Amino acid sequence: MFPRGKRTVDSRDSEDAALELNDAEDVLREALLCSSQEDRELIEKSLLRKLDARMSILLLIYILNFIDRNNAAAARLRGFEEDLHLQGQQFNNLLSALYVGYILLQVPSNMFLNHIGRPSIYLPGCMAVWGIISVLTGNIVRYPSQLAEYTSALLTRFLVGFVEAAFFPGALFLLSKWYRRRELGERTAILACGIMISNAFGSLIASAILDSMDGVLGYAAWRWLFYIEGTLTVVVALSAIFVLPDFPSSPSRWLTPQERALALLRMEEDGLVDEEETDNMKGQAAGLLLALSDWKVWWLSIALTSMVASLSFHAFFPTLGATMGYTPTITLLLCSPPWAFATLVGFKMSRHSDLRGERFLHIAIPLLLGILGFSMAMLSMNIVIRYISLFLMAQSFAGFIVFWAWVSNSIPRPPAKRAVALAFINSFATLGNIIGSYVWPSVWGPSYAKSCAICIVTSSLCILMSWAFRKHLSHLNLELEAEDAMLTRPKGFRYLL
Repeated sequence: MFPRGKRTVDSRDSEDAALELNDAEDVLREALLCSSQEDRELIEKSLLRKLDARMSILLLIYILNFIDRNNAAAARLRGFEEDLHLQGQQFNNLLSALYVGYILLQVPSNMFLNHIGRPSIYLPGCMAVWGIISVLTGNIVRYPSQLAEYTSALLTRFLVGFVEAAFFPGALFLLSKWYRRRELGERTAILACGIMISNAFGSLIASAILDSMDGVLGYAAWRWLFYIEGTLTVVVALSAIFVLPDFPSSPSRWLTPQERALALLRMEEDGLVDEEETDNMKGQAAGLLLALSDWKVWWLSIALTSMVASLSFHAFFPTLGATMGYTPTITLLLCSPPWAFATLVGFKMSRHSDLRGERFLHIAIPLLLGILGFSMAMLSMNIVIRYISLFLMAQSFAGFIVFWAWVSNSIPRPPAKRAVALAFINSFATLGNIIGSYVWPSVWGPSYAKSCAICIVTSSLCILMSWAFRKHLSHLNLELEAEDAMLTRPKGFRYLL
């Protein structure tokens, strides 16, 4: 009997402590509401400085995410296909297998993340696992049967995609739990710039490894590519556990009580937290139902799928660079400047989008310039023109970055719905990568005119769907303005157009 009574006392003590903590948070919240603007700005600057410093590791993780995802394209230049005896469409099947795994886990992963509330453990844990699988990809041995080699490669690529699926929607959800809507675009941009940085520096890293490691310890250079890049991923994952923050509602030693209270208050003021809604919507099944019953989620999913299909060239960028006729090493080096340029454009475009509070034009303009790049590549094999076209293609990723900020802004709450919606849209859009895996067959080279024509069509479709979505949000904003006027309340939540 005594142990049972002791547990009851301990339980009551825990409940009392929780009530005292909630009371203390309410007191801090009221104090912040009554504080001067200058005092609040000082606390907010300190909060954002600490938060940005910790969130910056997401960029490094995403860079490694894409390096591990795309290293097969670089390995292809140095014997990957030949050593594994891949034939016909088998290399393209390897690329698409990764995206099949990527699709399957995203929605349940974000639902699980929202449930446990520990991104600092969950996201790095997934990262370490995909790094280990990437290392194992380089350890595929030569089997007596060509089918066995192909099956082993197919399985490892599928598993890499399956585990990688947790990161990007999880990172977007984590950002949306801490930052205001007008802050989110720039932070999303910095994260998404990891795609372009990985393509730029990934080519340089791959060039160095493939050029210097061939034959070391008896292993081919492409195997060392998987060994080295996968090991680096595991090391960074273990470090990230001690850096990444959890959600604002979780206790945190790195924030003062005032900063944590302000973090929660900022989300309430921005229309991203509603306490009653949050309490009622903790059920993950309810969040799934809300997301899948909202037509906006499906519309954005189809638009993004179309855009992703048009951006499929990134997985074949070394192949496109090789059409200029240079050696594999020179080709990989030439692939870096277009992505460095794209990184700059993506960051500037998203930052300007945040400052202006505008999304559609900042999506459409990069895609239109990308269409120009595809048109140039279709019409000429001139080396200068084709190289310029690579710059224009690469910068179209700026539209992808702004689009994700628009998605986060357009599905603000409840959190359970937002978690599922972000994962579902990203998962659905991965169909564009699967389609894109077959858009650039080698038989269409070296001009790849048909491939470019497909990308022009899909980019155009995304622009048209984004324009229609903007018109709908504009109509919703008019209804919200009329509602505010009728209830004589201050200006509340508005969708960004």
